[in-house]
Order: sequence, then structure tokens, then C-alpha cells
Amino acid sequence: MIFKGSGVALVTPFTEENNINYTKLRELIQMHIAKKTDAIIICGTTGESSTLSNDEKKEIIKFSVKAAEGKIPIIAGTGSNNTKIAIEMTKFAKEVHADGALVVTPYYNKCSQEGLYKHYLEIANAVPDFPIVLYNVPSRTCVNLEINTIIKLSKIENIIGLKEANPDISRIAEIRKKVDNSFSIYSGNDDLTLPILSVGGDGVISVTANILPDQIHDICYHFFEKDYEASKELFLNTLDLSKKLFLDVNPIMIKECMNILHYHVGGTRLPLSSTSKENLKSLIETLKDMNFQI
Repeated sequence: MIFKGSGVALVTPFTEENNINYTKLRELIQMHIAKKTDAIIICGTTGESSTLSNDEKKEIIKFSVKAAEGKIPIIAGTGSNNTKIAIEMTKFAKEVHADGALVVTPYYNKCSQEGLYKHYLEIANAVPDFPIVLYNVPSRTCVNLEINTIIKLSKIENIIGLKEANPDISRIAEIRKKVDNSFSIYSGNDDLTLPILSVGGDGVISVTANILPDQIHDICYHFFEKDYEASKELFLNTLDLSKKLFLDVNPIMIKECMNILHYHVGGTRLPLSSTSKENLKSLIETLKDMNFQI
């Protein structure tokens, strides 16, 4: 297991010129170290991996590992719809001493379950002794890792977990029942963190943790410590904000939110753009209700 609890799906901060803001990236990493976040996931969906070049991803991965100074696990998003590129990126993450890789299902190709299995098998065999977390997000990739495929993949030694963003809780419960207890299951949706913990999940890879790192950590650890009431209360208190962060395509709303709260992380890269005035109004109302200083 790379981590248990709250892994933040970290935004990639940009300058006004839309270049990577490494000064701000270091600040964010240091904040999460101080605020109890259990792992940092970089170059994922929230990190705008789809608009980063492979060279930029490599720079971010190498920089983040160095900035973390071994104080927090760094998990690199290395997935691609091209198996060869996914292998290249995963090898690089291992070479620069990242703690693991988050590998999304191949998007656009709409490959079969056999194709998915072979894709992950090739990556795992090419980068042995390096932890790989599967990432299933069918709403964005148009392909779903079926339960039997996940079970087969979980038997590969260095495929050690799953980030599950399919909202079917009964499916997640069945996965937990059929894979080994050492295989980690992380919620890929903040609004399902507590339900997934309740069926044996090991934590969350969280968008909301970008602004509520302590609380998302505590939701998980109150649950692990069997203080279910405290976990439930925190989860319900953060639920409305978590939902508002998905009024628009992720990571548009979390970046809007962080800029409202003076994190100064810059905008998103095209084709992502700013959200509507109505969405901003709704987000600001929720932040005020939660007593954020705006």
C-alpha cells in the first residue's frame, strides 16, 4: 500500500502566461505536508494531464519528488491511450523515485476488456517492483474496467490498487469482496468517500482536499479509528462544497475556488475555460456558508 487515507489530486498551477508555476507548486506540496494529507497525486485529471506535454509531465514529476523531500508519497499520473507512452512515463516516474503511478484506462480507443488487461500487464511487466494504481473513470474515458478484469489485474504483483470513479457502490463492494485485502481501493469521487470507506475502501484521491486537506484526512482517519459519527459529520459538512466543485468540468471549479481563496493557481488551459457567473455565484455562496474568508 502506497498510502491510506487522503490523497490529494493536486492541481497544476500556471502563471499568467499559462506556463507551469513551479514556485506555487512547491508551496502547495509544502502545504499538504503540513496539513496531514497522506499522498500527493500529480499529473492526473485534476492536474490537467490532457493539456500537459510529456516533457512538462516529466518536469513536474521530477520537481515534485524533489520538493516533497521524502516527507509524503508522490504518485504520478502516467496513463495514456498509447501503451508505449504509458510505459515510457511510468519508467520515468520510477527512475526519478516517485512512490508509484496512477494509470488511467486508455481513453478514446474504446478497447475491449482483453485489451485493457494486456495494456496494464505490459506496463506492469515493463516497470517491475514499482507500485501501480489502476484508475477507472468511465464518465471521461468511455471505457469501464469490469470487475473480472480488475480481479485478474489485482493478481499482478505490482498492481496494488484501484482508484474507482464509477459511482456504483454495490460494484465497489463486490470488488472489495473478491480481491485480496492487500489490494487498495480508493474513492475517485469526494461525494462517495464515506460510502466507499464503509464497504472496505482505503481512502480517497480527492479534489476537495486541495482546499480542505485536514478535513478530508480526518474523514478517513475518524472512520479507521471507528469514530463513525465524527467521520459522518465531517463528510456531511463538506458534501455540499464537494458537489459544487463539479458544477463544471473538473478542474475548472477547483481552480476557480482556489483563486477565490487567494491560492493564485492560475487558470486552466484550453480547451478548458472559465465557468459561468451562475456557477461562481453558487460556489461563493457555499464558501460563505462554510465561513471561508473571501
